[in-house]
Amino acid sequence: MPVIIDEVVISVEVTNQDSGGASSASSSPEDRQAIVNECVERVLDILKQKTER
Repeated sequence: MPVIIDEVVISVEVTNQDSGGASSASSSPEDRQAIVNECVERVLDILKQKTER
């Protein structure tokens, strides 16, 4: 008799305090804006590449 799996639940907890990655609260607004701008540029490039295909 085959076993049928209807649902798979994956739960992950991500913490990066041991490696010093908890510095997001201390970043300046200029740094955050630069990161957002870079992300927006990359997303727009990806969308542009998809529409050219």
